[in-house]
Amino acid sequence: MKKIQLFIFAILLSSTSVFAQSDATKKADKHFAKFQFVDAIEAYNKLIEKGEGNAYIYSRLAEANYNIFSTVESEKWYAKALEAGASEPEMLFKYSEMLKANGKYEASNVQMDIFASMRPADDRAVMYKANPEYLSKILDKGKKFNVQSLDLNSKMSDFGGTLQDGKLYITSSRNASRKNYGWNEEPFLDIYEYTVAEDGSYQAENLLDGKINTKYHEGIVSFTPDGKTMFFSRESFFENIYEKDSVSNTKYSVLHLFKAKKGSNGFSEVEALPINSQNYSIKNPTISQDGSTIYFASDMPGGFGKFDIYKATLDANGNVGTPVNMGQKVNTEGQEMFPYVSSNNTLYFSSTGHLGLGGMDVFYTKEIDGKLAPIRNVGIPINSNGDDFAFRMNEETGEGFVSSNREGGKGSDDIYAIKKLQPLCDVLIVATIVDNKTKAPIAGASASLVDSKGNVLSTKTTNAEGKVEYIVECDTDTELQVTMQDYESNKLAIAGDDVEEVAVELALDPIEKIIEVEEVVLRPIYFDYDKSNITAKAAFELDNLVQVMNKYPDMVIYATSHTDIRASNKYNDALSDRRAKTTVQYIISKGIDATRISGAGKGERELAVDCGTNCTEEQHQLNRRSEFKILSGGPKK
Repeated sequence: MKKIQLFIFAILLSSTSVFAQSDATKKADKHFAKFQFVDAIEAYNKLIEKGEGNAYIYSRLAEANYNIFSTVESEKWYAKALEAGASEPEMLFKYSEMLKANGKYEASNVQMDIFASMRPADDRAVMYKANPEYLSKILDKGKKFNVQSLDLNSKMSDFGGTLQDGKLYITSSRNASRKNYGWNEEPFLDIYEYTVAEDGSYQAENLLDGKINTKYHEGIVSFTPDGKTMFFSRESFFENIYEKDSVSNTKYSVLHLFKAKKGSNGFSEVEALPINSQNYSIKNPTISQDGSTIYFASDMPGGFGKFDIYKATLDANGNVGTPVNMGQKVNTEGQEMFPYVSSNNTLYFSSTGHLGLGGMDVFYTKEIDGKLAPIRNVGIPINSNGDDFAFRMNEETGEGFVSSNREGGKGSDDIYAIKKLQPLCDVLIVATIVDNKTKAPIAGASASLVDSKGNVLSTKTTNAEGKVEYIVECDTDTELQVTMQDYESNKLAIAGDDVEEVAVELALDPIEKIIEVEEVVLRPIYFDYDKSNITAKAAFELDNLVQVMNKYPDMVIYATSHTDIRASNKYNDALSDRRAKTTVQYIISKGIDATRISGAGKGERELAVDCGTNCTEEQHQLNRRSEFKILSGGPKK
């Protein structure tokens, strides 16, 4: 282990010696060492103008800009440093942070991939690899799936798509030996089985035998979790159940549900379910992932429309309980059919009653604590202006099937393989920004929505009504950060939810409100433990001070920085002094003359919370703060 450490140290020495400080950089390095980052940046830039730029100078510029949260410049110089040969893992990590801060998520991921490969055990690398959540944000809005027609589609009607034990089951009218059905002049529907090959293709088409398929219609199938029982629908003609029109002598059947047991020679022991009736149809069965519930569509009396979605209990012996209508939230006056319940208990179904793109669209909801979440349209390209139905999806892989009669298909209905690209559920956030005193809307404010990790998801400008809108994934915690000239910046935490729309209001106070007789009162400027660089949260608050000092050009500020009680007095004095100087440098970097702001560290001598040796993390953070005394100038009293 010691030999390895010495070897790594030697490599670091050899790599940094090429890009070390020199006589030319002494002045700039002195500024940097004193945390005079604005002056350091100016000095390093002059060296570059003279043609003396190298990886060392570029990296120093990157670090100086990083420390004052000048993200665009920092990103630029990190890129130059790496291009010039720098390769330290920490630099790569900081570079990825700056890319994220500038909204370049894909480029940030590239750097994080390199960082993770260099430091795979680093907690930041581990977390990144486990949850690269921003990838979905770069996908086209609205297109949440890839959709591709299956090669097995015929010129007839093909729909369904149920995978079980290495087999794919579909329903098709391709059997030319059947009589044609008058509705569409295609043969009666049968159930087919395919073997899923190692390459994922579907081979060895097999028409299930006569115990399952008859000369009448058979519909889509579903299985119990163990795969031993198959449920399917069949036309009641087979049972000699029908009604005959006395005038035209036309016979009308209904659809019934059946179950079959799997044996060594396939499925047999076909049995009609006791919930069947000669007076109405029951079709489109699907079994819940735990096998305890069967869902189906029916036009039985007491529904809300032509066909409704129902559910019933299913015990270990296959006994079916009393059907229960899924309610008016799911069912409409139109038709709701083809239910499917996925592994996370999301109910997908097709409907002509809910607002869609035309024909039947696929919708989804989820039952939580006995209540159904809002009904949502799955969107394009799952849905089209045709009929889209028989949706199936493995929630773990995001792969499945949907059937459709959309334009461009091979037959009257076709089966499409789907692959989910990004989360389905999203929420519209409508934010209104108002003046806290007059309650009038504020137009022209800059409003940024930030995720829980501090990444800016979107920045927009409020319209004449003071409004901005964002779309985020369901159950995503966010924070709204708003800035406006002559107003104190403000922010609002927005808890994640699964409702379709969240309306929030954020009030801004005039900037004068933060000016007191002897100080400018900002919200706490928090620093990370043992750190002195300006964070995004700190920059958001410090910009209020910049705005005040711009409004009152004679104002002179003295900034003090404080630590918690961890570490020694000597160490805390040094840490707080670095923080004070970094704070001052940030203000100067925003155009405030250096003669108007100074600062010093106070260590742990002036605690905000005197909690002794039993401080909580929150109390430690409250003690890590900055304060701003007015030495002269400001509003005239």
